Amino acid sequence: MLKHRIIPCVLLKDWQLVKSIQFGSFRTIGHPTSTSRIYNARDVDELIVLDIDASMHNEEINTEIITDIANECFMPLTIGGGINSIDDIYKILNAGADKVSINTKAIQDKEFIKKASSIFGSQCIVCSIDVKKQDKTYKVYSRKDGILDIDPLELALEYEKYGAGEILLTSVDNDGTTNGYDLELLKYISKKLSIPVIINGGAGMPHHCVEAIQNGADAVAAAYIFHFSKYTPNDIKKELFLNNILARRIET
Repeated sequence: MLKHRIIPCVLLKDWQLVKSIQFGSFRTIGHPTSTSRIYNARDVDELIVLDIDASMHNEEINTEIITDIANECFMPLTIGGGINSIDDIYKILNAGADKVSINTKAIQDKEFIKKASSIFGSQCIVCSIDVKKQDKTYKVYSRKDGILDIDPLELALEYEKYGAGEILLTSVDNDGTTNGYDLELLKYISKKLSIPVIINGGAGMPHHCVEAIQNGADAVAAAYIFHFSKYTPNDIKKELFLNNILARRIET
């Protein structure tokens, strides 16, 4: 049986790692390299960094910071934000990342996912889907364009069909609230997919991660809980263990 992963998911903004609340109201976490050292010391399973400067302002992907993070990062590293071409993926991987997270480009061009997965392998391609509720219905959300008239499940199924290896699923409504993951959204998406789903947005306590995995998540991503609460990744792994959920390892 596969072990479930604990993954910090942070944003890169103005050369700092930050955490958002419902995709706004950014709170600084720290410098990328020093924060990566903390993650190493705390034995997280992976790290996801999303460059929102590149994605929001059509800026060049910051390969300098990616290299700095990768040099300090002794776990798999996923980089997203501003990916618009196969050459962008080459740049990110050459800078030291292990995977890429693709959002806007994937919505615009499904064939891009097919091409990228054929070149780099499905295990390298994570498709990111941001979701917001509108009139009690889930819709795909874009940082640039707002709510889109796209069903996130239909989009996830297309991504799977075109070769994505994983889905990074973020609830905009739950992001930064610390009230727990959107389990309804998680079940809606994960039950229909055969590829792993990483749920993101809302974790405030270790039992939230347990609930997510019990409701279909293959991995849990978070930021607030690791920096602005008393809990550590190890606390989450211990809570998983107490609930008979496999995690990579637990410090004693």
